[in-house]
Amino acid sequence: MKSKNVITLILVLFSIYSSFSQGRKTYSFNEEWEFKKGPFSENPVMLLNSWEQKWQKVTIPHTWNAKDMQEKHNAFYAGEACYRKIFHANEELIDKRIFLRFEGVGQVAELYVNGTFVGNHKGGYSAFAFDIAPALKWGEDNEIILLVDNASRPDIIPVNHSLFGVYGGIYRPVSMIVTDKVNIAVTDYASNGVYISQRNVSSKSANVSVKVNLVNKNLYAHQVTLETRIADINGNEVQSNSSEINLTPQGMQSYVHNYTIRKPHLWQGLDDPYLYRVETILKENGKIIDKVVQPLGLRNIEVRAGEGVFLNGEKYPMYGVCRHQDRWQLGSALQKKHHDEDLALIMEMGATTIRLAHYQQSDYFYSKCDSLGLLIWAEVPFVNRVTGEEGPNAKQQLTELIRQSFNHPSIYVWGMHNEVYQPHLYTAQLTQEMHDLAKNEDPGRYTVAVNGYGHIEHPVNLNTDIQGMNRYFGWYEKTIPEIEGWVEDLEKNFPDQKVMLTEYGADANIHHQTEYIGNTIRWWDDYFPETYQTKIHEIQWGVIEKHPYITASYLWNMFDFAVPMWSRGGVEARNMKGLITFDRKVKKDAFYWYKANWSKEPVVYLTQRRNTDREKQVTTITVYSNVDRPEVYVNDTRLADPKTGTTSVHYIFENVELQKGTNTIKAVALDGEQTIEDQMEWNYSGEKKRESLEYLNDKAHFGF
Repeated sequence: MKSKNVITLILVLFSIYSSFSQGRKTYSFNEEWEFKKGPFSENPVMLLNSWEQKWQKVTIPHTWNAKDMQEKHNAFYAGEACYRKIFHANEELIDKRIFLRFEGVGQVAELYVNGTFVGNHKGGYSAFAFDIAPALKWGEDNEIILLVDNASRPDIIPVNHSLFGVYGGIYRPVSMIVTDKVNIAVTDYASNGVYISQRNVSSKSANVSVKVNLVNKNLYAHQVTLETRIADINGNEVQSNSSEINLTPQGMQSYVHNYTIRKPHLWQGLDDPYLYRVETILKENGKIIDKVVQPLGLRNIEVRAGEGVFLNGEKYPMYGVCRHQDRWQLGSALQKKHHDEDLALIMEMGATTIRLAHYQQSDYFYSKCDSLGLLIWAEVPFVNRVTGEEGPNAKQQLTELIRQSFNHPSIYVWGMHNEVYQPHLYTAQLTQEMHDLAKNEDPGRYTVAVNGYGHIEHPVNLNTDIQGMNRYFGWYEKTIPEIEGWVEDLEKNFPDQKVMLTEYGADANIHHQTEYIGNTIRWWDDYFPETYQTKIHEIQWGVIEKHPYITASYLWNMFDFAVPMWSRGGVEARNMKGLITFDRKVKKDAFYWYKANWSKEPVVYLTQRRNTDREKQVTTITVYSNVDRPEVYVNDTRLADPKTGTTSVHYIFENVELQKGTNTIKAVALDGEQTIEDQMEWNYSGEKKRESLEYLNDKAHFGF
């Protein structure tokens, strides 16, 4: 290691020690890592001395699958890799606890310090933490080794890479946490050691309990003071409590402070995401030795069968999207700016709720949703297939998800599984056990499991509070309009069930465009026209909007994402059901459909702007407008008034005749005194595209 890096780390550790009177210190541990990809002939810890010239310098977050999981199907490396970091342990910290906390490692990790095995973790999406102080050499350089493996295993969820790829690597940040030997727990499933529960929440009052887990790693009991303080958004104290504790050194101890807050300022979702904060302070002899600060959003969320979701007693619009975290050429190794950009796009479209599929996502993302007011569905990666060996790990990951994310007011439901079936009896029993675990860990939130078959009486259903259903009418099954009959049958036959439509939509390759679309498609082919995706969303949101039996709906998906086992729609390793492309650069027509329906921002949008080479001279123009009925001009000639489509923002101009050559199309609508307009160009040559005609006629692709 370079001497200047040793000096830097010594100074950092000294600064931690010198400022320790304020309690714990948390520092980034993301720089100066080295990386080597396997496979290895034996345990890499035994091979390190032979690798001195073969390490790659990396900064965390890092994944080795940023490209190979995205560019070609079934041609990626999943297996072993090794990370190494050297740091100097200052002797002045010898009486402290030093934790390494990894926020996400895909997906099996083994930690060694100076050749000593410290611990392992199984699961690619939850955090884990280890106390490394006992293995350190004080006053010397120390070698940190993390062995990582993202190969599929039958005992770890997800058990394959089929629905999405588990990117290998230390793809989320790493922190070094330094505390006194008496501290608020860090290794309670890598939670923050503080659990804030709320009940009986109304505008009149709210009951709040703050449970704190404490640890004493000395040989003798210590007399400490535990203080909790609830402060408003400006830092002013609302209430506080204090306990004198004789903390024994035998195991983790739990203590609870109870509060009743009169006339609370409620967390009202997007309208007013008001956050109190809870400060938990541990003192010894009057000096702060540890402190944790957590958010508190006081809210009451109720899912009512056949009616919808109610926030603080008022029906709340559940405009839902699903989100995968990965990005083009980055994989899952994201910076905060990438999460911020995703959230900005979701907010722009007008969504009010997000299903974070199909795994635990960044704590930073949850925290941003707290402050923005988005309602969140959080779930574990129990998806796609059952092996019979995944039960213990599924329960472990669910426990981690709940404890690590317990205090986020944005989270309203815990997801147990997505589309896992046979053996039915095993799956149903495991789901029931996971539901029971979730209710024991967190009685105040709902649970949900998702089925793709669409009938309530399926043998793995009804083991959670809410039944989710994925339905792809017109894509994987039946025809686009048949979604309405499905909803009506459920309304009639199962009125007491809490049901959510948890996925719907279709793939769309923005380079595939045609006017010839019907109500079904051959999804296994290589032609995924954007116009077909648009039609599905136009029709199906129109159905969802008028059926409150669907208590919440989540379109699939907000963004295109990588599926390393797929080759469909003319793009390798890609699911293109997103409303925005994988690189976040192109918003598909369906994005503007939902923005017009959901957002308060004025929208006037002409569809099919990428379908420029027109196949028909007499065609149809569609406009989304949420401000007023639009006027449309083709080559400066105003068209007759439109008919209204499936919702009030949907305007259709039929029997529009194009001239040969370039046609300029403009839509105009008034938002009060402000004029909102959109413009595009279409070209008509007088001849249909031969390739398109051959595809449509020879393969009868759409069945129109």
